[in-house]
Amino acid sequence: MNEIEIKLPSDPQFLKIIRSGISHISKICGFSNEESNAVTIAVDEAASNIIKHTYNGAKNELIVVNFRILEDRLEVVLRDFGEKVDPKTIKSRDLNEIRPGGLGVHLIKSTMDVVNYDNSFEVGNQLTMVKYFPGKKEK
Repeated sequence: MNEIEIKLPSDPQFLKIIRSGISHISKICGFSNEESNAVTIAVDEAASNIIKHTYNGAKNELIVVNFRILEDRLEVVLRDFGEKVDPKTIKSRDLNEIRPGGLGVHLIKSTMDVVNYDNSFEVGNQLTMVKYFPGKKEK
């Protein structure tokens, strides 16, 4: 297993670091350019949602991102220490509704093979996203 951890402030100007990291790691994992771009967008949306919804736009809070390259999959774990979010309330807007924004959850769930929200920590939340390598997804 290879694991990379990035700790960064919740300032949107640092999201590029996450995007660059996941883009490069996705290519190392053998994902196509299309899959790599989709995974990059999904992880970027997840981090953006932490800034917007958990930290309410505060720029000096901590986000920890772990990228784990396992035998059959890439696992991305985003940890925040902000307001707890009830996983039952996390949902995408109606796709027939025409307006900007609100599609992050849809993009995340349609791209990643496993999406798990966990707010069981004393403080904050954790989002685990898994993308199986091409041809490795369990049936």
